[in-house]
Formats: sequence, structure tokens, C-alpha cells
Amino acid sequence: MNEAIERARKIKLIIFDVDGVLTDGRLILGDDGLEYKAFNSHDGLGMKLLKASGVDMAIITGRTSNVVAKRAESTGIGHFYQGVEDKLEAFLDLLRQTGLTPEQCAFMGDDVVDLPPMRRCGFAVTVPAAPPLVKQHAHLVTSRGAGQGAVREICEFIMQAQDTYDEQMAQYLR
Repeated sequence: MNEAIERARKIKLIIFDVDGVLTDGRLILGDDGLEYKAFNSHDGLGMKLLKASGVDMAIITGRTSNVVAKRAESTGIGHFYQGVEDKLEAFLDLLRQTGLTPEQCAFMGDDVVDLPPMRRCGFAVTVPAAPPLVKQHAHLVTSRGAGQGAVREICEFIMQAQDTYDEQMAQYLR
């Protein structure tokens, strides 16, 4: 755990996969041909608090969805990649755009397609339902499941490691 805290202290950008991280991983397809996703409101607030604490956020996802674009906008996601086949290429592009080093970035993924950026970033995070190989390459496995507060958990973990948690919570304790 101490190694995870040390890694989290350096984070200036966290990158999220969507299905299996921001959602529970189920793909709900309606008779209307549309895809539906359920997001956790606690995760959303955690993302907004983390952003307010000075950590930028990004999404890199293999699927393309209008609802994900709306979620990204509503939670303050600064960088958004969807329909991505090569997540490492998108990760490296993000580094070029931001001028950050891999050590300053966290990546939260849940499957083997997420391993290339997870293995390059400074702080790799996954969820309990991830395959064993993904867990093996993660610096931290959340206790909460995907779409059930895992993102909130990691947002709070980073804020606590960076000593910004209390400041963010103070607005609710007045």
C-alpha cells in the first residue's frame, strides 16, 4: 500500500477506461438500436472533486458512444478518446499533448486491452472483477466494483495521497 500511496502522490492526470471501470461492464442494447450505460453518481462527484483538487482527467475507450461523451463533459474530463483500437498509442498521444511524463499519469482499466498503458503509466489501477493478468500488473485493485464506486475510491485515494482530500471535503462540513 505504501508504494501505491507514493505513486499516487505524483499523479497529475488520471485516465479511465469506460466499460468495466466507469460502468459495471454490461452493454445494454435497446430495441431502438441504441446502447445504454449506467454510471454511478458517487463516481461522478469523486471525479469532480479530484478535478477541483488539481488532477486532470481523460478517457480512453475502445467503444464509441454519445452517452460517454455527455458523461465526460458533465464530469470535467479534459481529454477524450473513443473508438480507440490501440490504447497505448492514445496514451502516448496524451503524453505529447499534455507534456506529462508516464510517472505523472494513472490509468484505470479492467481488461487485457488496457495493459499496454497500464504497464507504462506511473500508477496502474484495476477493479476486483478484472482478469488475474490485469490484477498482476496493477499497483492497486479497488475494493469497490466497477460502476459501484471504484472510481470514487481511487479519486479519494489520490486526494488523500496528495493531501487535498480534507480541503475538498471542507465545503460539505461547514
